[in-house]
Amino acid sequence: MDSLQEILFTLCQNKLRTGLTAFGVFWGILMLILLLGAGRGMEKAFADGWSNDVADSIWIFPSTTSVPYMGLPVGRQIELTEADMAAVRQQIPGVQFLSSENPLGSFINSDVSITYGLKSGSFGVLGVADQYFNIKEKVRFDDGRRLNLLDQDDNRKVVVIGTRVSERLFTTHAEAMGKEIQINGISFKVIGLFFDKGNQGRMSERVYLPVTAFKKAFGGGQRVDLITVRPKPGYDGIKLEEEILALLKQRHKIAPDDVRAISVANKARDAAELNAMFSGLNMFIWLVGIGTLLAGIVGVSNIMIITVKERTREIGIRKALGANPASIVGSLLFESVMVTGIAGYSGLVLGVGILEAVSALLLKLNVDLPFFRQPEIDIGIAISALLLLIAAGVVAGLMPALRAARITPIEAMKAE
Repeated sequence: MDSLQEILFTLCQNKLRTGLTAFGVFWGILMLILLLGAGRGMEKAFADGWSNDVADSIWIFPSTTSVPYMGLPVGRQIELTEADMAAVRQQIPGVQFLSSENPLGSFINSDVSITYGLKSGSFGVLGVADQYFNIKEKVRFDDGRRLNLLDQDDNRKVVVIGTRVSERLFTTHAEAMGKEIQINGISFKVIGLFFDKGNQGRMSERVYLPVTAFKKAFGGGQRVDLITVRPKPGYDGIKLEEEILALLKQRHKIAPDDVRAISVANKARDAAELNAMFSGLNMFIWLVGIGTLLAGIVGVSNIMIITVKERTREIGIRKALGANPASIVGSLLFESVMVTGIAGYSGLVLGVGILEAVSALLLKLNVDLPFFRQPEIDIGIAISALLLLIAAGVVAGLMPALRAARITPIEAMKAE
């Protein structure tokens, strides 16, 4: 208790110097916590921006050739077909789920007028194969069911609609179930209601129906505008992409080095790139935060050096009265740890509090920012930061304390 009172008295003797030093540590840990929380908020936003696609799904689009091959010209339009899908299913062993996607119109402009009674709206209409929602398994169905193989095999005129479609055409979501909506004058029965948060929820402005009923009603023949694939568990998604591309290029006489004829969006590749990007971002945040923190720690070390110099005579007298070096080192180290600990803990608590307040505010206001979600800090990281502070406090006071322990009583008495 006497030692604590002595340390507090020493710190209070130089309030301004102690306060400025403590503020450096406080600011450093506060910035570290806020930067890490903001980085986590950005990471969550990008993950949500992936909509409800699983992280290993592959999306394959036909395009035009950019390399002449086997006497065929550049600019040849590639058209994928149901036969291509059958070949992929039969010849590529790594495929778990396979589906097609055909828009009514085009993917760029697929909005179609849909009516129910006197209400109407323009929405995207797409015909999909039965395994489509196995690939988009994270899509939330609030009511009803998904499309299945029987719907496809029996050419059933049924649809699943997004929540935004339901909000436009019906008074309540429950009212939509079992009702018949008109798409280009053709009636389809609503059997499911889903919410897809992709593209800021705009993916919920879609209507899906079995590909067989779609083609029977609107045409399209054997054409497939988009192939979606999900690999078997444990199968390398990038390897699967290469195998599918090789097969399709062979079937459509496309040069092996033609990278434009068939476009691919591979979530496995995107996930690896996204993880690498955020690993780099987190590393940068840690470097900036620790750099700011180190500036405060250097301040603590400097104040301890000044303290030792100012208390040289006192230290010498203590040693002359029998104080051992360990007690002197311990006293100065405790003083250093006390400054860094109190200031750092205060910055840590305030930083976590700010993150929690911002997160609660975003939830309360129901704000959906495209590049930022609720910030948060992992408890393990917070504890690690606190332990880092304690270690930094020890390091900051160690050199001055060791220097003090080496002072002899005679040197102390000669000091000015």
